[in-house]
Amino acid sequence: MFIGLLAVTFLIALAVSATIAVLFARPVDRIMNRIVPDDISAAWVRYLTFAIFVVGVGGGVRIHEIERYVTPHDKDIGVLALTPERWVIEVYSTIIGTLGAIAWMLLVFFVFALVAYVVVRAFEVKRSDKAPVLPRDSGPEGTAV
Repeated sequence: MFIGLLAVTFLIALAVSATIAVLFARPVDRIMNRIVPDDISAAWVRYLTFAIFVVGVGGGVRIHEIERYVTPHDKDIGVLALTPERWVIEVYSTIIGTLGAIAWMLLVFFVFALVAYVVVRAFEVKRSDKAPVLPRDSGPEGTAV
């Protein structure tokens, strides 16, 4: 029964992580294309997608909590039984744990991306202020076109 619980929580965490990765694929891609040069932005997007899966599964599959069903913590109580109610609680905890872990990771990413965007934007504005002003073309009689 323990192996079944471990497999179910892993698959649920994987499915939730995949859903979040798909939902945030476009925003992450657009942000990375904006703040990172084109030749490496695809690699960073790929890494962030991988991180979503790792953090999601790590946050959802809580091995130390599942161990309660294998090793007794108290000699009087023994090993906890996996009842249908405990299955529901474990599934719910897996979903919430996965979402919570990914939410924190994406929050950190978006905070750093916002800071990077402000820095990139500041350099763009500074660069455009230093650009030389080109004279306007003049028509045949000296009037501006």
